Amino acid sequence: MLRGQLQAAYRAEHDAREQIELPEDLPPSDGAYYEVELRRGAKAEKLERGRKKDEKITVGATKIDPETERVSTVVFVPDASVPVLQQIFEDYATGELTEKGKPQRQDYIEPIETIRRARLFSFWTDDANALPQAAHDRIWWEVWCRPEAVDETAAVFHRMECRVADEDRWLAFPESTVIPILGRRADIELALILADGIMELRRGFDTPNFFLEETRENQHDWAAGLAERTVWPGVEVPRVCLLDTGVNRAHVLLEPALAEGDLMSVHPDWPNTDNIRGSHGTEMAGLALHGDLFARLQDRQEYRLRHRLESVRIMPADGFDPNEPARYGSITLSAVALAEIQNPDRDRVFCMAVTNTDRSGASASSWSACVDRAAVGQAIGDEADRPRRMFCVSGGNIRNAMQADRLDQLDEYPIEDPVQAWNALTVGGYTDKTEIDPADPSFREHCAVVEAGDVSPFSRNSTGWDSGKTPIKPEVVFEAGNRAVSSNGRDLVDCPSLELLTTGADVDRLPIVNFAATSAATAQAARLAARLQADHPDLWPETIRALIVHSAEWTERMKERLSNEGRLRERKQLVRTFGYGVPSYPRATASALSDLALVAQKTIQPYRREQSGPVFNECHYYPLPWPQDLLEQYGDQEFRLKITLSYFVEPNPGKSAAINPQRYQSFGLRFDLKRPRETADQFRKRTNAQERENPRQAGPQAEPDSGKWELGPNSMSAGSLHCDVWHGTGAQLAARGMICVKPVSGWWKERRTPAVCEQQGRYALIVSLTGREVDLYTAVSTAVEQLIAQRVGVDIPV
Repeated sequence: MLRGQLQAAYRAEHDAREQIELPEDLPPSDGAYYEVELRRGAKAEKLERGRKKDEKITVGATKIDPETERVSTVVFVPDASVPVLQQIFEDYATGELTEKGKPQRQDYIEPIETIRRARLFSFWTDDANALPQAAHDRIWWEVWCRPEAVDETAAVFHRMECRVADEDRWLAFPESTVIPILGRRADIELALILADGIMELRRGFDTPNFFLEETRENQHDWAAGLAERTVWPGVEVPRVCLLDTGVNRAHVLLEPALAEGDLMSVHPDWPNTDNIRGSHGTEMAGLALHGDLFARLQDRQEYRLRHRLESVRIMPADGFDPNEPARYGSITLSAVALAEIQNPDRDRVFCMAVTNTDRSGASASSWSACVDRAAVGQAIGDEADRPRRMFCVSGGNIRNAMQADRLDQLDEYPIEDPVQAWNALTVGGYTDKTEIDPADPSFREHCAVVEAGDVSPFSRNSTGWDSGKTPIKPEVVFEAGNRAVSSNGRDLVDCPSLELLTTGADVDRLPIVNFAATSAATAQAARLAARLQADHPDLWPETIRALIVHSAEWTERMKERLSNEGRLRERKQLVRTFGYGVPSYPRATASALSDLALVAQKTIQPYRREQSGPVFNECHYYPLPWPQDLLEQYGDQEFRLKITLSYFVEPNPGKSAAINPQRYQSFGLRFDLKRPRETADQFRKRTNAQERENPRQAGPQAEPDSGKWELGPNSMSAGSLHCDVWHGTGAQLAARGMICVKPVSGWWKERRTPAVCEQQGRYALIVSLTGREVDLYTAVSTAVEQLIAQRVGVDIPV
């Protein structure tokens, strides 16, 4: 009987697969899930068999029927093991008896009551009422996976274009790993056909309230437990330098990574630490070091840190006069100098989530210009080696917005000074937090005001700026929390369930607190930058910034909003609310078989002076190592080419810089892609006058670009960071195998002194080519090595 049930379930599963039209890059797994019902008291684990991956039978979700007390469990059986199970059933039914007169495999077979094809509910171990009923109902799911299959399972959801939470939010346990997935019920049902590592499904109901309210008396134990699981960093690692209100290093989750000597203040009379009433710096410190503590506190695995903290207090303590706005710039430069005097040989990321709420707009201020000066190596004492610096700054918060309908008035919430700084990475906020603790009586009639993947209701934008003369700000967004809206759909309130968890300054009473807004987002951005510095110590700050932006992707909600805008102009303005998207540490560091990234760092001399006057000096060309045979083989396959160019400029605020970006920047760069019908020689002559026989004559004319760019060339009219994505087929891409980095005008070019006009600048160029299920890395690895040796100073396949 059991053998017949297994055969029937096997046929039912494969018949169902034949009725589903799967994309070529989403093949079904080499096995299937079955629901096995066991008699009362049976142990599901005894069903597991085999050691080889393609033969291993594994047990997942296990439940007990409260009425019959029978056990039901999900069992994954590889196709290769189905005949083995059938033989076990046959041996039990018809085989010779054992020496004790019992059927063969009796202990294995007799606890089994029935076998049937598993359904989605078979995996569901949460409240039955919490399971979405409609196929298109979209929620956060907890997908419990076998640890050895977690990466493959996550890859399946990525290819299905579901939202996979960042790895910081995954929970690792000895026998399972939990991945939060934002998807529809239909997506999960499809994943059960495609992925063989899923064990169990639950609804993603957990909220930070568990740590803030239900276990408040146990906060010290939770914090101490995480501290014990943490492998703390040594001293020779990168640092996040917080320019804020100071930090209370007495916290168990901060002290091992923040030396007492690394607590500083720009004013000799200010304390180096913050206090309970002004604890912003300590809250920033927890996120900059650990990220959101919500997932970290639940994870029981060892956790290794590879960066440390520094703190320079730039905000006055209680009882002192407030800073004068005119001194913000000099205060910032002093803070930078203090940190570097204290630890002169350490890499660091400067993190500043302090803004001037009385000033906003695209025009450079003395403060934003000082941030640009510090980034490009023109701070106090920089005359000798001009070190470049990485700055992460917050875009400022929407304050006191009490009505939900006001959030759509984007022009009312421009980002705040000094985030118009070109060389800084400006950080806005988005949110994935939508679940409100149902046990919290204060919010029983409320829901999250924005849906998962949308812009955080705290985040400001640059939609009111002139897009032809100003850079895109913010460039990226990180988790900043959500707000709750009342049942009437109008009144907005802050809600702890929808915020992040971090370290609190009141270490004796509340060591764990909720925290939100773009400050939280900026701390996470600085953390990512420091992690990248630890992984790649030879990369420049310009390159770290480029890697972060290059790794950013728009969420499904952002893509939906962009698709609803009919014209490119409106889409580009909308990008000024969420930038290039949400960055990812795995995407910034890893190159999978179908995702090839090339990272180049190089110096360039944009201009030179001749007797007739200043001219453009040089362009850099990168004949990219794309295998044309492979691209032509996949001629109809869709490819995605992403290009990011990052450099730092010397600022020149004032005069006409507010209306002419070329007057603000010392030099500018742009990238260009060879047109399909251009030869390499024609491409060079079109983009660089020095390649022509007569540089004063116009270059060859080229057909207009294909219009396959997501933002287009006009999106690069200002700023020192440019990013765009080209979409096309393999056949179209095969004809466009060269990129040019070329200079545009800047104030260096207008200087008569060769020592100024003929200076060199630096840039980082990142190019990635993505094609589903196409092994590009193997095909181009040899050519990549040749490119590194021949074309660039430091090229690193990442």
